[in-house]
Amino acid sequence: MPMDDAFLTADNVNYIFEDGPLHVLADVSLSIQAGAFVALAGPSGVGKSTLLRLLAGLLRPSSGQITIAGHPAYHTPEPIGLVFQKDNLMPWRTVAENARLPLELQGESGPEVKRRVQKILDLVGLTGFEQNYPAQLSGGMAQRVALARALIHAPNLLLLDEPFGALDALTRERMGQELLRIWQAMPVTVIMVTHSITEAVFLADEVMVMGGDPGNGRPAAITQRIPIQLPRPRQFEMQASAEFQKHAAAIRAAIQQ
Repeated sequence: MPMDDAFLTADNVNYIFEDGPLHVLADVSLSIQAGAFVALAGPSGVGKSTLLRLLAGLLRPSSGQITIAGHPAYHTPEPIGLVFQKDNLMPWRTVAENARLPLELQGESGPEVKRRVQKILDLVGLTGFEQNYPAQLSGGMAQRVALARALIHAPNLLLLDEPFGALDALTRERMGQELLRIWQAMPVTVIMVTHSITEAVFLADEVMVMGGDPGNGRPAAITQRIPIQLPRPRQFEMQASAEFQKHAAAIRAAIQQ
């Protein structure tokens, strides 16, 4: 789509770690439509997490510009949710208290906050666990809390950095399906870093493949954008289909180039 009409854009973005220096990203340009689900795939160390942090406004580009709904990413009024591979929950706070933290930081309190927390915990499948502490939760449940915390302020953009990477295979599959259910129930633009090609194909509308080797003097860029033309809602059974495998093979070939 034209960049002028996109919800999120990156225009010739470069990022250099000054300690080194290390040129990580080179001339990255992209445009993403509101409500899309996009996966970022590529080899380890290529700069996927760095790009995600730039999109979140946690880092500023060395050159180029990132905009969200027309505003610079580091100074956007658009709410952004961010989930990392580690859940980063506060162990002394209950599930409900962890989930409501972003609202507390905004100075919100009262019955309406309690209602919003309960609604988001219901959405992510944590009804009945409101008063549990992180030590009492499984890995998958802890990531549900992290997801609830990221969604509690109704973000327009949800950035996920390998959120299920530490989970076992079955829990990871289940969480992927849960993420799709939540995304369909609460429309939000999603960008997700993943090392799993199967996960990328199953979840995304489009997979952006990053290539390069910053550690050896080849800064990373987006080398291919592969649309995933599979119907929704998606079921596990479609992973055995020829069309699913065709998409997976295209992504694998793009990563290996």
